[in-house]
Amino acid sequence: MSLKNNKQRNQLRKEYFIKFSLGQTVVTRGVNSLITEDPDLAKFVYLSLNRHSQGDWGDLCEEDRKENEFSLKNGFRLLSSYKYGDVKICIITEADRSATTVLFPHEY
Repeated sequence: MSLKNNKQRNQLRKEYFIKFSLGQTVVTRGVNSLITEDPDLAKFVYLSLNRHSQGDWGDLCEEDRKENEFSLKNGFRLLSSYKYGDVKICIITEADRSATTVLFPHEY
């Protein structure tokens, strides 16, 4: 890919900019059990963590997206949700950004 000018380069940087620290990243036993058996799901979880850290909140409604933007600016907890086929995962980063947990909705 050839970037013609600084504006294009800056836009590309913004698209991959990490907006906050994930802190210590952990997965629940349920998530761990499935990702050890399914490498594609493991990759999906990894990519979802990247999306979460960039402020891509996944499959949230507009109201929840706005709440995350407010929480990001004001130091509150962040929540994302992503679907992989029939599997849905949630990612929660604590308000102090010390930890991020990947879990299934029923584990919340």
